[in-house]
Amino acid sequence: MQTKSKRMASLVSKVEDRTYEPFEAIKLVKETANAKFDETIEAHVRLGIDPKYTDQQLRTTVALPQGSGQTVRIAVITGGEKVAEAKSAGAELAGDDDLIETINKGEMNFDLLIATPDMMPKVAKLGRVLGPRGLMPNPKAGTVTNDLKSAIKEFKAGKLEFRADRAGIVHVRFGKASFSPEALLENLKTLQEAIDRHKPSGAKGRYWKSLYITSTMGPSIEVDVTALQEIQEET
Repeated sequence: MQTKSKRMASLVSKVEDRTYEPFEAIKLVKETANAKFDETIEAHVRLGIDPKYTDQQLRTTVALPQGSGQTVRIAVITGGEKVAEAKSAGAELAGDDDLIETINKGEMNFDLLIATPDMMPKVAKLGRVLGPRGLMPNPKAGTVTNDLKSAIKEFKAGKLEFRADRAGIVHVRFGKASFSPEALLENLKTLQEAIDRHKPSGAKGRYWKSLYITSTMGPSIEVDVTALQEIQEET
């Protein structure tokens, strides 16, 4: 049986067995993010959905107003003049058949893949390698588009794609420990609104089951979802 380190045991002792008000939870997650690097702050949301049914799937994007604090490496599958357009817009990788072949070999030195619609028949053949990593471009996620310049700019600025996994849980990073509590709260509020706005049509019963936030090396802290939903947009 794995035992907690003294560091983790000390951090866990600071977290009470209860739900926290959003701002209180964020201040606590910052306090428990005491590693020697700038830890990522994540949200883990359990939803009352069963993604095996098409009308209960959740896959969309959110534009975090304060950014994610992450450097996103973007690859673009396109052809002709759009290859140069993608590179000039900030994509780390761009190409057509050559990039497809590289990906097919398992070489994926990127965090996000964007494709133009005309390339999707070829990209579809990469489902075996892209699917398990959640990297398959999708129109709903804004990663299948002809407007490469805007898409690349938005994802570089903090736009994130997220989806519910097989268990109906959404995992999203929404900032860094170095962010102010106010910035983290604004990002978390924006995420909550995006999840509510894109509630699957087939969702039944209680939609939000639980919301926990945590840092990369810290303990989980449960957040009062109702209190978060009641926060006004100007907060």
